[in-house]
Amino acid sequence: MPRLPLVNSHRVAKPKAVLEVVVLLLIVSIGPPGCRKGPESEQHNTSPAVDATGLPRLLDLGAGKCIPCKMMAPILEELKTEYAGAMEVVFIDVWQDKDAGQKYGIQSIPTQIFYDASGKELFRHEGFFAKEDILAKWKELGIHLQPKKPAQSEKT
Repeated sequence: MPRLPLVNSHRVAKPKAVLEVVVLLLIVSIGPPGCRKGPESEQHNTSPAVDATGLPRLLDLGAGKCIPCKMMAPILEELKTEYAGAMEVVFIDVWQDKDAGQKYGIQSIPTQIFYDASGKELFRHEGFFAKEDILAKWKELGIHLQPKKPAQSEKT
């Protein structure tokens, strides 16, 4: 009786193609390189430092060299300026403050955490978050923010 080959040579994928598929699956499952944080700590404190302002807080945890984080920077600055006195906007660079990622249980950056005025976490989002979506989320959470009124020029 003739021996059958263990592997059909017509159906074996080329090693390079297999490697490409594995890399693609890794990127899809864990995100692009440089934008993942290490494994989540079993115990983490997700409440921000004591907030003396008594305002709702948007905490963004990211890094200065992460592409989605760079895209978030101007949005955070706009929100900080436009909603001064109505909401506090805080950015923490988890590559500079290594303990922050673990403290807040960050798995991926950027991560935005929404807190009410008492410091209770209301919502958490991973990845880029557009300004309109952030404002819509606050409204969905029942917090209606009023933008700061622009300074009026004096009439002469």
